[in-house]
Amino acid sequence: MKVAGIAFEERVISLDAADFKARVREISATGKVPALADGETHVWESLAILEYLAERFPQAGLWPNLPRARAHARTIAAEMHAGFRALRSHFPMNVRRPAKPRAPTPEAADDIRRIETIWTDCRTRFGSAGPFLFGAFGAADAMYAPVVSRFHTYAIALDAPARAYMDAVMSLPAWAEWRAAAAKEPWVLPHDEVD
Repeated sequence: MKVAGIAFEERVISLDAADFKARVREISATGKVPALADGETHVWESLAILEYLAERFPQAGLWPNLPRARAHARTIAAEMHAGFRALRSHFPMNVRRPAKPRAPTPEAADDIRRIETIWTDCRTRFGSAGPFLFGAFGAADAMYAPVVSRFHTYAIALDAPARAYMDAVMSLPAWAEWRAAAAKEPWVLPHDEVD
């Protein structure tokens, strides 16, 4: 939303807060994040939020205009949403962790290679108009931003096209704001401290 210029107010709640589920259920029936409240409209799940925003703010161009590219962007966003469990488990989100290598499990290595293939394929087929997966930053890039963070945090070695994509994402002002905000959070989640 920040990159697209869509105004919003963020509410940050520790995942370990005793009232986390109760507070999130004010917006999300599942009690999970992310969740979006737009007046009386409540939307949860990343892909549903992105689709809602794309409809509500068509000028933001969250999905590519070309039908073939748009279909592919939705497909890889859904793959991200539903997949890469080994990567998520072995490399938890931890923005404050100093960037240093952690060897992947064989399953996490498979996820890394698949993501690298996705990024390179998108950039080759659809990315000629800019440095992101489909040229301009969009919904698919938003879905992969947490992966960029994990790859950075755990110093994952990637080929040049995937590394260039990561650099483009990490050069966004919104990226710097996201990391700075995370660094200010006082909470430490023990299950995300793999070292």
